Amino acid sequence: MLTIYGVYRSRASRTIWMAKELGLDYRHVPVIQAYRLPDPAAADAPLNTRSPAFLAVNPNGRIPAIEEDGLVLHESLAINLYLAKRHGGPLGPAGAAEDGLMTMWSFWAMTEAEPHTLEVLYHRVANPQGPCDPARAEAAVAALRAPFAVLDAALAATGFLVGGRFTVADLNLAEVIRYAGAAPELFEAAPRVQAWLAACQARPACRAMMAEREREA
Repeated sequence: MLTIYGVYRSRASRTIWMAKELGLDYRHVPVIQAYRLPDPAAADAPLNTRSPAFLAVNPNGRIPAIEEDGLVLHESLAINLYLAKRHGGPLGPAGAAEDGLMTMWSFWAMTEAEPHTLEVLYHRVANPQGPCDPARAEAAVAALRAPFAVLDAALAATGFLVGGRFTVADLNLAEVIRYAGAAPELFEAAPRVQAWLAACQARPACRAMMAEREREA
């Protein structure tokens, strides 16, 4: 059985959403970020990213991580690409070309979008490491205008990124673009991105994941 390590309020949400899309049975092991705890090494501390038991799974001390049939994987976008290929179905690639495109868009999410969407989240909503800095948020919004235009153009043909259907590429990217929700001006300038993200988040598997996320302490 698939085991997913990580709390919902982390990048583990991507992998939980993916598992639900694929209809997989999985075991969820909540692992909280150490920075959210007053003393992650305390005897009564919950399982966290600095706990020896979790570091034995991922020595990088980051979530999510998965175990399946003896394989251990880290890095949320890579995990989802693996699950899509391993378990098949329309979310996975139909051939080498689609595989390349799904990998390309996932890497694009990581390099072109996420550094800036996280800045929007941290500096317009809540910063886990200190006070919000409006100037950093504005700089991130400015940096995202070009990637949002690229994504908007890519969605023009079918409304999806690969193969004219919802795939792991859409899921991976939607979870990154979600962080920019506090910058409505970006979505107003990219109406296809706005409609695409709404469609992704309306999927039953995403709604189920988000409902569980809201119930998380």
